[in-house]
Amino acid sequence: MTLKTRFTELVGIEYPIVQGGMMWVGRAELAAAVSNAGGLGILTALTQPSPDALREEIARCRTMTDKPFGVNLTILPSVKPPPYAEYRKAIIDSGIRIVETAGHNPREHVEDFKAHGITVVHKCTAVRHALSAERMGVDAISIDGFECAGHPGEDDIPGLVLIPAAADKVKIPMLASGGFGDGRGLVAALALGADGINMGTRFCATVEAPIHDKVKQLLVDNDERGTNVIFKSLKNTARVGKNSVSDQVVEILRRPDAKFDDVAHLVKGAQGRVALETGDLDAGLIWAGQVQGLIHDIPTVAEMMQRIVDDATRIIRERLQGFAA
Repeated sequence: MTLKTRFTELVGIEYPIVQGGMMWVGRAELAAAVSNAGGLGILTALTQPSPDALREEIARCRTMTDKPFGVNLTILPSVKPPPYAEYRKAIIDSGIRIVETAGHNPREHVEDFKAHGITVVHKCTAVRHALSAERMGVDAISIDGFECAGHPGEDDIPGLVLIPAAADKVKIPMLASGGFGDGRGLVAALALGADGINMGTRFCATVEAPIHDKVKQLLVDNDERGTNVIFKSLKNTARVGKNSVSDQVVEILRRPDAKFDDVAHLVKGAQGRVALETGDLDAGLIWAGQVQGLIHDIPTVAEMMQRIVDDATRIIRERLQGFAA
């Protein structure tokens, strides 16, 4: 069964399932596997150390798939920001047709991508941000509920409310993100008004994910309680996997006078990369969402995608239809 939605039609994919951009994880082997399985794989631009390295990674991905794939460009405040404009140029020059943007003030990037005929999907954590991005001219929205890994915003709105609230107001195609990992979630997202789902943590627990097997097993072993919410007192809320490092961050930031500098040594992105690549689970932060409670195995991407689609189809055709008299 093909699950046709406005989003699948927009980007030319078979199934409304997107692998969102993930730092250190969104590499060619994972993105290509997702695209080959009928979804939309996403390379993460800033995982690559330079714009030229991104060009090479895009070329490498093209040797692995002839299906559509995209590139994520996340714009975040930084003391020493990366050369965003150069990464953007690398994406454009490489002929990428789909971009996922995220973060603060994406206007100049969105305008340049759109000027080059690129389809832009913007990740948001609030309805007001989604409407702002829609006015900016993006082609689709990905709306992140509070369950998600990464930065869920400061409103603490879970997907069960946020997704339909956004669907009531957003006119362009919309993906639901945060807490999705199986066919039940896909059907629920469609029922709530979304045109597909965007998954991150679930794709980390697959054979093709370019991270250490110990990290994948951690995602299987954890349950829905296996996360910590950090940085809330700093107005930069983030959800990460529960380990000794994130436990320390939580404890330090409980102090009324705590500042970012007090935890900076614990949360460096390079240390998180060490954890992902070496399997040292206490080397740094491991970003993961509450969907860990729904992860019970480490299949290939193709196996997992087919399972999600088959389960969603069965639910739509059998379980839900049985309720209608």
